Amino acid sequence: MRKKQLAQRLAKRIREERGDTPQMHFCRKLGISNTSLHRIEMGDQNVSLKTLEVLCERLKCDVGDLFPPLEGKSDS
Repeated sequence: MRKKQLAQRLAKRIREERGDTPQMHFCRKLGISNTSLHRIEMGDQNVSLKTLEVLCERLKCDVGDLFPPLEGKSDS
């Protein structure tokens, strides 16, 4: 259950980051295939640490930025 939640949170964050940018252009920016991006956005693909590293590097963010907090939960 936890893995699915994390995959869904990552998928949501990637979709938000992509916005209106076509998937084809965004996957080039990230250096991953269109198929991989689609599967990540659908929450269907496990993402390796290497892929997370690439995503963060290309999006200029930290790993924690890719995982929005669970609704109703806060850091405090």
